[in-house]
Amino acid sequence: QLQLAESGGGSARPGTSLRLTCRASGREFRFKTMAWFRQGPEKEREFVAAVDYTGDNKYYTEAVKGRFTISRAYTGQTAWLKMDSLKPDDTAIYYCAADTTAPSDFAQRDRGSIEYWGQGTQVTVSS
Repeated sequence: QLQLAESGGGSARPGTSLRLTCRASGREFRFKTMAWFRQGPEKEREFVAAVDYTGDNKYYTEAVKGRFTISRAYTGQTAWLKMDSLKPDDTAIYYCAADTTAPSDFAQRDRGSIEYWGQGTQVTVSS
């Protein structure tokens, strides 16, 4: 069964860092783009970042550029989101997703049409 599982969430002070991990079960994920979305309190699920199967092509939403870094393992079945300089506005449930969409197109995808989702991990940034 193909699944995504996130870990690494938790509480953090503003200005500090967290690293989220997404582990994919199933070799099929090696050739899929992997992405991170987030959903804050009373907000819609928004795109954060995506990386293609090579690990070379990445795309970020403007709000996290220069602070967050997406990467993936050579095997393609693990992806990370390193979050630096955290802000209270980054508070959200973070979801891992996977599909064949190019990273730059992931942000525009209808959420219901994305092939795979994880269960999410909570990130809370407060002082």
